[in-house]
Amino acid sequence: MRRVADASGGGRGRLDESAELRRLRRRIDALDRRIVRLLNDRADLAREVGRTKALEGRRAIRDPEREREVLLRVTMANEGPTPQADLLAIYRRLFSVARALEARDRRTADEDRDGTQR
Repeated sequence: MRRVADASGGGRGRLDESAELRRLRRRIDALDRRIVRLLNDRADLAREVGRTKALEGRRAIRDPEREREVLLRVTMANEGPTPQADLLAIYRRLFSVARALEARDRRTADEDRDGTQR
């Protein structure tokens, strides 16, 4: 009989797992929680950037030069073992999420300014 840990991480895990495997997986779970917080912090900052760009009259949401700079820094910072292509794909997805949030924020601001319904 196999028992699976609950999502909170408080369970003992599967009966056939060693203590070492459970310990390592708990460390991964803790890292995952930190990563989620960091991703949300990054998204909040990206939204602030979007609001600032809008206040400064910058119409473009996408900034290809900035994206290239970030990808270059990420490439230089990567010491492995994550393959470069995979890390860059993750960051391109982060850019996409940030652009979607910025577009949504701009639509909301435009609707609020125009007095239209959301």
